[in-house]
Amino acid sequence: MSAAVALEQTERWLAEFVIGLNLCPFAGRPFKNGRVRIVVSTAASEQALTADWLSEGEALLAMPAVEVETTLVVHPFVLQRFPDYNDYLWAANERLVEQGWEGELQLASFHPDYQFAGEGPHAASNYTNRSPYPMLHLIREDSLERALQNFDNPEEIPQRNIELMEKLGAEQLRSQLLGYQNENGSHDDA
Repeated sequence: MSAAVALEQTERWLAEFVIGLNLCPFAGRPFKNGRVRIVVSTAASEQALTADWLSEGEALLAMPAVEVETTLVVHPFVLQRFPDYNDYLWAANERLVEQGWEGELQLASFHPDYQFAGEGPHAASNYTNRSPYPMLHLIREDSLERALQNFDNPEEIPQRNIELMEKLGAEQLRSQLLGYQNENGSHDDA
């Protein structure tokens, strides 16, 4: 699996799944306007991944939002196991604060085996945060605040997404996610 394959599959997942199902009502316009940066990290260690997403955070903050609004750092070669990824998120959020980025950037998390606390591994609700590869989403807080001001009842988005996932069903969602992953022999969800 190459970085180019991971990039193509992630772009397709974002366009067809996240935007196509309107899971994130704020993603469509920036994606259409080319303001979503997707970077594939070739990191094979947590330290290298940290260096990569910190570099991307610096680059994102250095660019105006009219050029790049948000960045997805896809990392197919590290943190494949969700428990390891979930543990890493704690450290990553602490690092974000240490960088002085609290209030400027936040991290959102996506993983092929994402599992919400209190949910079983095969629950349909988990698919709101499942992706073809592990990734960290660097979000500008000011962009998010602006988007939330122009959206009625944004607090209802998570519940609406869970209801949609449950309506579609875990088997259909699993099949759809595997379609993004297996086109070129990538991650296989057991």
